[in-house]
Amino acid sequence: MPLKTVKGMDTRPTTDKTKETLFNILQTDVPDCRFLDLFSGSGAIAIEALSRGASHAVLVEQSKKAAECIRENLIFTKTSDRADVYRCDVLTALNQMEGQKPFDIIFMDPPYDQDLERQVLACLSDSSLADEYTVIVVEASLETDFSWLYELGYHAYKYKKYKTNQHVFLQKT
Repeated sequence: MPLKTVKGMDTRPTTDKTKETLFNILQTDVPDCRFLDLFSGSGAIAIEALSRGASHAVLVEQSKKAAECIRENLIFTKTSDRADVYRCDVLTALNQMEGQKPFDIIFMDPPYDQDLERQVLACLSDSSLADEYTVIVVEASLETDFSWLYELGYHAYKYKKYKTNQHVFLQKT
């Protein structure tokens, strides 16, 4: 289904080919999972997870225009009854959700080269929202350094590199 996207350069939609590869890797983890989509943009990743059988998705997006786009896409795809949208910055949303049970999959696609991956993973390292079974996927530029993962209590078990970006698959150690 063609989803709406936000006009301009404030969001960077994941290409269909990259999304397909991502979900081919995650295919056995998605059915019946709780899915957290951080820096959601249009909501396409979480909506794909819902369409592939995720039981519930939480989408976090700070931009008002993007959050409106997410809500429209959830209604269009008839998945709004299985999704919650937080319109705030990611760290605020994580703090508001603290105490909930762990998500099965956490996906994040933060703006590149702002060290947001490290900030979010530091927040999740002592959080109830992720445990040693949670699959965490970070979409980042090819230049992003992840040498600090171990010191925060994570190990990367897979790197999938594309032309201009990469997906790093992590779990808590």
